[in-house]
Amino acid sequence: MEEIKESLLAHKQEGSVLGGVLLVSGCCIGAGMLGLPLVSALGGFKPTLILFLLSWMFMLCTGLLLLEVNLWFTKEVNIITMAQETLGSLGKIVAGGLFLFLFYSLMVAYLTGSGQLSVELLRELTGVVLPAWMGSLLFGLLLGITLYAGTRAVDYLNRGLMVGLIITYIALVVMGIPHIQIDFFAHQDWGAALFALPAMVISFGFHNLVPSLTTYLNRDVKRLRKVFIIGSSIPLLIYLVWEGLILGLVPIEGENGFRASLSNGDMITQTLRTAIGSVWVVELTQYFAFFAIVTSFLAVALSFVDFLRDGLHLKKTYQGKMGACLLVIAPPFAFGLLYPKIFLTALNYAGAFGAVALFGLLPVLMVWKGRYRKKLGKMEMVPGGKLLLVLVAAISFFIMGVQLYHDLA
Repeated sequence: MEEIKESLLAHKQEGSVLGGVLLVSGCCIGAGMLGLPLVSALGGFKPTLILFLLSWMFMLCTGLLLLEVNLWFTKEVNIITMAQETLGSLGKIVAGGLFLFLFYSLMVAYLTGSGQLSVELLRELTGVVLPAWMGSLLFGLLLGITLYAGTRAVDYLNRGLMVGLIITYIALVVMGIPHIQIDFFAHQDWGAALFALPAMVISFGFHNLVPSLTTYLNRDVKRLRKVFIIGSSIPLLIYLVWEGLILGLVPIEGENGFRASLSNGDMITQTLRTAIGSVWVVELTQYFAFFAIVTSFLAVALSFVDFLRDGLHLKKTYQGKMGACLLVIAPPFAFGLLYPKIFLTALNYAGAFGAVALFGLLPVLMVWKGRYRKKLGKMEMVPGGKLLLVLVAAISFFIMGVQLYHDLA
């Protein structure tokens, strides 16, 4: 996250709530837009809506707990340093391992997803048919070159992609609404809905930004709370509108329904193509999906490069930059080559085990140790004391249990 930190520190005196809100919102909105409708469809719209609200509340709570820990330190520290200072060397090792697991899971999801989208778009535009692994390879090479060029190159590319993301989202909602079939919303299956929890949770992951935003807003607790609440509420609204649109366009059953798409490991673009007659809606979905996954991909990859350079003490030389880029791209590409339909699975694992353990359990442990053992702080960001911490930990284990049960069953 070095590029974000440098930008925020450069504008420390100009820290604004609006700037913080946009950073949090941008961090949350991403590839979850592609996976969530598929993994939540079998549960139905009403259960999905309620579980989305609960997931948002859970992640907002853990984000505020992380803020509480961060405010115990007078200088800017990252999550790994916070874990070391509160939980010791073991905490640092666990936090570092969870970071690696989360980042690599996301990179596998993004690289396989972008590969499928790239070959679909190439086929639509030129008629050339390529295997999905070729799309992942070409996209990985393009990403590697952009990462090697540095933060400025990534920033300029991301700006253009964000404009495309906003335009296609608005157009898709406007053009898709007339095709919605209200009777599709009647379906409800709470048992199936629970399996979408891991992907929902990771869609509200802004916790990496907590240390940087604390510095950006001069440790102003009131403004920081406002930023986290508003900044995470905007993605909640966007996700709910998106879920309502997609679940109203595609049936559950049938050869063109959600159940068949999940069995085949298809992405949402393929599902819409087979289920809807409107060419415009399908094409807009493809472009929107491409912008959504690439903007998330860039942010995660850039953060991962900085994380590895810092953790492995790689210098900013030709060899150091090249080595970091290869470590970020090559292992996920190799894994995706072996399991080309792994997009949804990787997204679920990133949420159930990476995000929940790192951004759910770890903040609880740090707050418990800091509050009640080391007496590091007196201000509680979230009311509820020990009971709340136990509840958050229980929910974290429940989400991980849901994913394990899904895998075993």
